[in-house]
Amino acid sequence: MTITKSALLGLLMLGTALPAAAQQRTLTINSDASDPAPKAAIEELIADFEAANPDVNVVLNLFDHEGYKTAIRNFLTADSPDIANWYAGNRMAPFVKSNQFMDVSDVWAENGLNESLGSAASSMTIDGKQWGVPYTYYQWGIYYNKDVYKAAGVEVPKTWDEFVANCQTFQAAGIDCLTTGSKALWPVAGIFDYLDLRTNGYEFHQQLTSGEIPWTDDRVKAVFAEWAKVLPYTTSNHAALDWQDAATLLVQGKAANYVIGNFAVATFKDGGMTDDTLGFMPFPEITPGLPRAEEAPTDTMHIPAGAKNVADAKAFLAFIASADEQTKMNETLGQLPINKDSTVGDDPFLQAGFELLSTADGGIAQFFDRDASPEMAKVGMEGFQEFMVKPDRIDAILERLEKTRARAAR
Repeated sequence: MTITKSALLGLLMLGTALPAAAQQRTLTINSDASDPAPKAAIEELIADFEAANPDVNVVLNLFDHEGYKTAIRNFLTADSPDIANWYAGNRMAPFVKSNQFMDVSDVWAENGLNESLGSAASSMTIDGKQWGVPYTYYQWGIYYNKDVYKAAGVEVPKTWDEFVANCQTFQAAGIDCLTTGSKALWPVAGIFDYLDLRTNGYEFHQQLTSGEIPWTDDRVKAVFAEWAKVLPYTTSNHAALDWQDAATLLVQGKAANYVIGNFAVATFKDGGMTDDTLGFMPFPEITPGLPRAEEAPTDTMHIPAGAKNVADAKAFLAFIASADEQTKMNETLGQLPINKDSTVGDDPFLQAGFELLSTADGGIAQFFDRDASPEMAKVGMEGFQEFMVKPDRIDAILERLEKTRARAAR
């Protein structure tokens, strides 16, 4: 058989290419980042990682949000990827307790993450170990109408007592002090979370949402006692409103304050508010001296126990934890980096959120329906809405919540 010069050259080139291809390693990532912005952000991150690690080929498997909740329970036991997207706090706890997530405390120690990611460390720690790396979150707090405050002649409150006192002034002016839409239930969970975090603190809140503390505990009743102080000043038909409807009331100056996440800023501005008329404040202090905890749903990356390429998975976690990559990724997401050495753009609400969360010394909560079990979250949020409509039913509501907790604990 005769081999032409060009064919021989091709074979030689193929031969030299084979060792490089054989040396390239595969890193598999499963994620629910299927929406446009998250998809663009994770694809950009992967491109950066592959450029920095040319011997690694990253394979990304994307799932829709709802499908992923079921899929993760299947692929962690059957066909595990090397990296899996998930959430911090109690949402990751079942996978930690069932030994399906790997301890990555060494990644934290070797890369100084306890300092750079310190604000979210508590939400990533179980039994003194870290089980993943957080890369994005967004703040909750109180958004308010500056013009309404100015017209009423009141100052932005620092304490809950000051907030409640302001409510009386707003009511006299015919304005709802606090608005919300509880038709979908979840918005009022943010109010409960902050009242508990400010009354009892982060550790208590985590123990309560994880089912370790009875709902009939006097410390829980104290939270609802604080909530009752503002019910007379809250939008009365909230149970018929979606969260966007309540946002309209703030835009129109019919309400002064709204406990909501930073995602609502776009809705406020679409309604005509500007940086000059929209304000943001931390939820006020209730128990003096209590370390300040904040509400910031956090997205995370984990290494499943069944990962095949652990070394590169750990390198990827360190990469996504870096200040530069978190800055870049969150610019695309329109959210906040967790690394305290990252930077945010000129948006004043992102800047305020970055400062708020980076300095939270009391911990980062994940939101009630992430921190509690699905059954407890549903019954709990129904109870919160019922309390807002019929506060005199509080004892029966807490008994019902306690029965749900006790049943789940069996």
